[in-house]
Amino acid sequence: MKQKKVLLVGETWISRAIHIKGFDEFSSTTFHNGAVDFLAAVRNRGVSIDQLPAHEVPASFPRTHAELQAYSVIILSDIGSNSLLLSNATWLESAEGPNAIDALNMWVKSGGALLMVGGYLSFQGFQAIANFANTSIGEVLPVEIQMGDDRVESPQGYQMEFCAEHEITNSLRESLETKKNAIPLLLGYNRTKLAADSQVLLSINSDPLVAIREVGLGRSAVWTSDIGPHWCPQPFIKWNGYELLMGNLLKWLSKEETK
Repeated sequence: MKQKKVLLVGETWISRAIHIKGFDEFSSTTFHNGAVDFLAAVRNRGVSIDQLPAHEVPASFPRTHAELQAYSVIILSDIGSNSLLLSNATWLESAEGPNAIDALNMWVKSGGALLMVGGYLSFQGFQAIANFANTSIGEVLPVEIQMGDDRVESPQGYQMEFCAEHEITNSLRESLETKKNAIPLLLGYNRTKLAADSQVLLSINSDPLVAIREVGLGRSAVWTSDIGPHWCPQPFIKWNGYELLMGNLLKWLSKEETK
């Protein structure tokens, strides 16, 4: 049987700049992928992963339970609910179609695994544009999404803290104790509240950073900071604990043995 993969949805963006030079001006367009280091880190831990760029989500996100079955874990990272709900057919042609978030909900309950990563278009996000609080995704997440702009910007940095013993974080704690490494700072996150029947493993500023949940036959988790810029700076990404933590988190979601 072909091994199911992890699907990373989002964490890319397109920027358009206007350059003004005296009387003249021109524009340029650039594509950015904030998940390059994350992809390398989890692949080093033996996790097979695909990425669906943000601009391809309306056309290509798996919108039915059958399509979701191709994956062991779905990661939503910095991609708002509109991109999941509005297929090209619905947006451009007013065509009826499946609700992808409802399908994701049922897929998790029947044995799938979901990870939501923080960002400007995660949870509620910047000016609440992500707007996941008004969808059914909250039924399967280990945290309650707050209404309004839920970002916590912390340029001074916050250090994550251990909250519970668990296979995801035990080896990370042991590595820190052995090597006596300081944990690098994170520069922001989305503020949430722990949901019922869930567990916080790591916190930031007394709020959930990593939380997990068993949902029916499936599992869910959150990492409420970024997996890349700007909340997750290079010192954190280069830290040996980053690869270990992200790999363990995805393996737990996939019901594989962690290390």
